[in-house]
Amino acid sequence: MNQQAAPPVVLVTGAARRVGAEIARHLHAAGARVALHCRHSRGEADSLAAGLNAIRPGSARVLQVDLLDAAQLPGLVGAVIEHFGRLDGLVNNASSFFPTAVGEIDENAWADLIGSNLKAPLFLSQAAAPWLTAAGGAIVNIVDIHAERPLKGYPLYCAAKAGLLGLTRALALELAPQVRVNGVAPGAIDWPADGQLAPAEREAIVAHTLLGRVGAPSDIARTVCFLLFDAPYITGQIIPVDGGRSAHL
Repeated sequence: MNQQAAPPVVLVTGAARRVGAEIARHLHAAGARVALHCRHSRGEADSLAAGLNAIRPGSARVLQVDLLDAAQLPGLVGAVIEHFGRLDGLVNNASSFFPTAVGEIDENAWADLIGSNLKAPLFLSQAAAPWLTAAGGAIVNIVDIHAERPLKGYPLYCAAKAGLLGLTRALALELAPQVRVNGVAPGAIDWPADGQLAPAEREAIVAHTLLGRVGAPSDIARTVCFLLFDAPYITGQIIPVDGGRSAHL
């Protein structure tokens, strides 16, 4: 992506909290204008936008949409264009994550996990593609190391992320050469706030990580910024950011 005279515009899904908010902060610090998508966390998204706009007026805008409703996704892109006049980057970060025991998986779990992790990135990328093509832009999908090495107890989530991994490479092929498409595969970065993973499970994960520690959201954010702004000859790739955990899973 070229950082020309007009600051680039990047849409980040799930930008209100956690890793998504950190990605938005890093992109903003790199000079981008950011469209902050949220579904339920409007207050947190508004607070983040206010802080960014205090640094550079007019540089952040909150857009609230349910990504599971594919019919709304062209309108989300349209709202970005209406406000900023362009779209240079898309970060598909929003994701549901919860266990699904085989034998108990139902249509609601399917709709949520497949919808947030695969369907929404596909339809949002499709809606954004003409604008990204015009800008010579880029897409970064937040995948997961468990897309290739499944996590026990999470078969549907892992399948959804495996689909996103495949979609990343397929879109790189379909949108080349104008649009680059890459993925970032986090390892243990930010434990689920709902306590899904027990302390013993967390300790085992850290023990299996070569660097011996949990990563920070900023580790993901820096990699996203690199792929959007400083990697003009990288496309179709998935970069693990996992402290070496996937090197010997």
